[in-house]
Amino acid sequence: MRDLLRQRTSLKEEIEILLNNQVKMEAEASAKYLAMASWCDRNGYKNSAAYFMKQSDEERAHMLKIFNYIMTVGGTAVSPEVPAVKQEFASFRSVFETALQSEISVTQAINRIVTQSRREEDYGTENFIQWFVNEQIEEEDNARRAVELFDVIGEDGTGRYQIDKAILKIGSSEE
Repeated sequence: MRDLLRQRTSLKEEIEILLNNQVKMEAEASAKYLAMASWCDRNGYKNSAAYFMKQSDEERAHMLKIFNYIMTVGGTAVSPEVPAVKQEFASFRSVFETALQSEISVTQAINRIVTQSRREEDYGTENFIQWFVNEQIEEEDNARRAVELFDVIGEDGTGRYQIDKAILKIGSSEE
């Protein structure tokens, strides 16, 4: 039966596995960003909470985009189980450092899909995933910029307030 299903799609099993792993990674990122939003909200960083809520929505949209692609090309999209995510962070800065590390991990996973797509000569998936390659350039830049604010502004005095105020401009045309 499995061989028959494989014949109904040009999607190679290795690529399907990587794509489903990416679906799970995007779902986990969405959940992590929700936890970050909650932490920021509890600690008085309302703008940062809004920023992470937006990031969570974007990650869920990415998850659905990949999920739909798998179904469109005849693969089996797997609804991901999301493990418990970290709810507490050591500091305001550590929230953003965690977000940056998460974006770097996502970029590495996307690059593995590109590499495997080329190896398998799956040009449709490679073409599809290019959108994510470009998106990750922006996502990493935004996350890096947020961390840089801690060095540029500093955390002393009203620094954290100023960082929280500046965070909504990251990724927008106002920056």
